[in-house]
Amino acid sequence: MIDPKIRTLLTLVSTGSFTAAARELSLTQPAVSHHIRLLEEQFGSPVFYKDKKKLKPTPEGEIIIKYARRAAALSDKLRVELEDCRRSIKTLSIGITPSAQETLVPHILASYTQSHPDIHISLVSSNIRALYEMVRSYELDVAVVDGSFPDESMTTLLLIADFLCFVVAPQNPLARRESVTLAEVKKQNLILRPRGAGTRDLFESHLHSQSESIRSFNVTVEVDNINLIRELVASNLGATIISHAACAADLENGRLVRVPIENMSMPREINMIYSSRFPHADILLDIWKGFKAR
Repeated sequence: MIDPKIRTLLTLVSTGSFTAAARELSLTQPAVSHHIRLLEEQFGSPVFYKDKKKLKPTPEGEIIIKYARRAAALSDKLRVELEDCRRSIKTLSIGITPSAQETLVPHILASYTQSHPDIHISLVSSNIRALYEMVRSYELDVAVVDGSFPDESMTTLLLIADFLCFVVAPQNPLARRESVTLAEVKKQNLILRPRGAGTRDLFESHLHSQSESIRSFNVTVEVDNINLIRELVASNLGATIISHAACAADLENGRLVRVPIENMSMPREINMIYSSRFPHADILLDIWKGFKAR
């Protein structure tokens, strides 16, 4: 259903070169170039800069690519919904941040599918910014994220009220303290998620509210893997700022120790977010009620 030129454009963007796109699409390189020229003629704007060694979209090209992604996502959604209709099921595509994965969310979603065999769930993991764009472009039905999207066209349902906490290994001298100052946290080797991750952005936001900057802290490792962060901290290779829900089991069994930071609270929300135009909001409300009843 989708224009082949759109598929060619998106493949070109994902592969980064005309040669690689041609190989993936089983086309000749001149055929790929021809598709892009036809798009440029159709919209009266260049899609890519001509004099750049690296493939780089023009401002007009960015807009064309944005709507091309939406068109492709809607085409894919059409095929999925037709197949769902034939099988009398409903498939929900749900994006989830790595931090939210460490909560009860995946378990409750899986439990919901057990009691509702006509509902199938496809989970995708990424950071909040990527998930926001995927919901906006119809690539996802819903996102489960740390925080919320700054978009009035989205509906937000609170799943979990959580908080960020400072966590160390039991061997760390700070583990025996009732609390620490922010100045003491600055002296620690911190293991954090990278910029763009929900918990990292939230931590930096709280620092900003204290007239502090992440640049004042000794961030020695950045890794977008919650399990690995917990393991590194448990091995006393550094401390971290992490969601309480993501490390609750380790705190309970003593592998990690939470030490409050004086005069600093860091509340955090896990929200389910979807477009106000999503036609199956009743299913999401049903899932949300399951969280509230847990």
